[in-house]
Amino acid sequence: MNSRQLQALVRTVPDFPAPGIMFRDLTTLFADPAGLAATVDQLASHARSIGADAIAGIEARGFILGAAIAAACGKGFVPLRKAGKLPVPVIEAEYELEYGNDRLELDPTLIADDANILLVDDLIATGGTALAALGLLRRAGARVTHGAFAIDLADLGGSKALREADCAPFSLMAYPGK
Repeated sequence: MNSRQLQALVRTVPDFPAPGIMFRDLTTLFADPAGLAATVDQLASHARSIGADAIAGIEARGFILGAAIAAACGKGFVPLRKAGKLPVPVIEAEYELEYGNDRLELDPTLIADDANILLVDDLIATGGTALAALGLLRRAGARVTHGAFAIDLADLGGSKALREADCAPFSLMAYPGK
């Protein structure tokens, strides 16, 4: 499936979670067997092309894609969790959202020194969450030079922010605006 065919499977919900936002809902893509398979295949191909040793996914929709990509590539999956979800000592990073702050946590024992980790999430918008995840993975000793996303909300600057942090973003689809 090409980008246009994948975009046709993404539901757009106007004014969610706030007025003026066009929410790109990937659950409709995930529910379509051919769409999900094509998305995972294309992102897994990217993971193989960069020689990823493991895949790290951001909770929650990054878990769906990241775990599937890891399985397709025969690699391990590293979860980047929301605060308070891991039962072991963690490292953490706080980041800003348009409506407040949040925190990601990582079990650093899951990261082998200098492992080439591909950072995965469903969507990149402002880049706040991805940059927090990138920082955590690097603090744990990973080499993270690439991120992979199903969707890039290009006008919001997240891809640019990742490039400025020496992490090349890759996405299957791009949407303008919010």
